[in-house]
Amino acid sequence: MGSGSLSRGSSFLLLAALAFCGPLAAHAQNLPVAVQKVGYEDYAQPLELSGDIHARLNVDLSFRVSGQIVERSADVGTHVEPGDLLARLDDAEQQTNLRAAQASRDAAKALLVEAEAAYQRQRQLLDQGFTTRSRFDQAEQQWLTTKNTLTSAESALENARDELSYTELRAPSAGIVTARNVEAGQVVQAAQAAFSLAVDGGRDAVFDVQETLVNHGPPGTAVTLTLLSDPAVTAQGRIREVSPVVDARTGTVRVKVEIIDPPPQMALGAVVTGTVHLPQQKVAVLPWSALTSDRGRPAVWSIAPDTGVVSLVPVEVLAYERERLILRAGLEEGATVVVKGGHMLHPGQVADIVNADAGTSKGQ
Repeated sequence: MGSGSLSRGSSFLLLAALAFCGPLAAHAQNLPVAVQKVGYEDYAQPLELSGDIHARLNVDLSFRVSGQIVERSADVGTHVEPGDLLARLDDAEQQTNLRAAQASRDAAKALLVEAEAAYQRQRQLLDQGFTTRSRFDQAEQQWLTTKNTLTSAESALENARDELSYTELRAPSAGIVTARNVEAGQVVQAAQAAFSLAVDGGRDAVFDVQETLVNHGPPGTAVTLTLLSDPAVTAQGRIREVSPVVDARTGTVRVKVEIIDPPPQMALGAVVTGTVHLPQQKVAVLPWSALTSDRGRPAVWSIAPDTGVVSLVPVEVLAYERERLILRAGLEEGATVVVKGGHMLHPGQVADIVNADAGTSKGQ
């Protein structure tokens, strides 16, 4: 009897203990979290890039004939005007060809004078009946032949003059020499690049942009340019050209921005930062601590205010900023989102909201 009473007493105490601890254990499973309500606002994504100033038109200059350079008159950084001499080749061969062509032209002229006189004489004799038709035709044919010979000789002389002019490399327009690949005494081949010229006129700011950002800046998009060495120097521009090819080495796309009225301080090679003015869109701004992952995709914890049950909601992230998360889609206006304490949550779990007076994300 003693042992049976003891057993019943122990069971009673155990049941009483479980009944007392049950509510406390259930309550301990509700994790405390801080929340924030979602509110959408207008947002223009800031996009800043670094690039440098290039000439709108860059020209590679080369000789049109081969030879040895005997004179170089320009160097990198030299500003040249149209027609300025950049370099000269040894022209001894071309001078010889020119003198030979002049001699051939002079001889053809003399032969033409003689043939024309014979033709005119035979024509007069034919009219008077003192010569035959065949002799007249022969004189006429000789005259026409010498005319063609003179035309060919004059063409050869023009070619010889052109060949001589090709021994001088002159600037086709005003600009700055940006590269020099030849030196006096060097033998160069025709069409071998000798100089690069940045033509005066339009200027572009050139940026190498990540491929994922290209769609945010189509041609015509406004850009504000700031000189890195002097932020007080600014200029306005617009995207003029987006390369259709991705650089295989860097994975970037080259974007050229036309500078509208570039200031003198934005010289060739100057480093600038470009701020792209993207169109505004509706976004939700949350603290970075609200972000979690749902099978590798960005997500946040949404909590039902009446029951406290949490669930994962996939979201579309527009931008990651310092201590801020910019969401483009995925959440409804007024939804309650966990911003602190979400690292211990599981779907379907009940959480306790510790900041019941939490405001919306607008203006955070």
